[in-house]
Amino acid sequence: RFIGMTLAILASCAIGSSYVITKTGLTQAAEHHGFNGDGHEYLRSPIWWCGMLTRKQAYRMLMNSIVYAFAPAVLVTPLGALSVLIGTVMGAYFLREEVRTLGRLGCATCLLGSIMLILHAPPDKDIQTIDEILDLAIQPLFLLYCALVTGFSTYMIYVVSPKSGRTNPLVYISICSSVGSVLVMAVKAFSIAVKLTVGGENQLSRPSTYAFLIVLVVSTLTQMNYLNKAMDEFPASLINAMYYVVFTTCTLSASFILYGGFNTTVVVTTLSLVCGFLLNFFGIALLTLSKTDDQA
Repeated sequence: RFIGMTLAILASCAIGSSYVITKTGLTQAAEHHGFNGDGHEYLRSPIWWCGMLTRKQAYRMLMNSIVYAFAPAVLVTPLGALSVLIGTVMGAYFLREEVRTLGRLGCATCLLGSIMLILHAPPDKDIQTIDEILDLAIQPLFLLYCALVTGFSTYMIYVVSPKSGRTNPLVYISICSSVGSVLVMAVKAFSIAVKLTVGGENQLSRPSTYAFLIVLVVSTLTQMNYLNKAMDEFPASLINAMYYVVFTTCTLSASFILYGGFNTTVVVTTLSLVCGFLLNFFGIALLTLSKTDDQA
């Protein structure tokens, strides 16, 4: 758990800074290659690749795979609050994005809610083989959740996104977050398979390992595409904060459904988790309101 927490903090710091680097790359792509949010001209920007290497490949996929092997999602995911703070500060410094008092209060509230979640996060169930996770994943309730995510994201991509994607940040963020919640479950499953294999129990010969790997790849590509669209259209500090809260909510919901609860029967722990969620919701409301005031 301590190893997972330490790696999660390092990964959050890298992710928070990478949002600003990626945003700078998207701006460069718009200026030099005509990127307008619909194409993939950002692939020609070296700065964008630096941001993506920091966020997706070197840290978010590799480090998070290690993190989720050692710690539960209910502990790791809330630590993304650090990326909100770092992204906001760097966005104000490097991208000249103004953050007023209300926005700062919103970030602080999100951080407070995350601390409550961290202090009271229960451990995951003990998993011995990758097939145990597959058995959990094919339970009717989790299959229903995956079907809802697929249907919701498809509707948002093909119906809502073309109409409101450039005016409402929640359109792209909801796609990233819902798909990302399934991605985290796949990453956790695959990382546990690798961990068990390194420990002497080979899981690479099991088909379920590669099934989770396929879900991981497809979800990553979808999430990356719509996160780039969101960052191109809206301020990095706003996207960073909104993505953190919505993604955390979706991920912890997926974890709750997959594992059949938060693996605790202590009332105080459950109430503390609920309070942490409410603080996060309040924090994002303040941050969004501050951005609305700036645009008015």
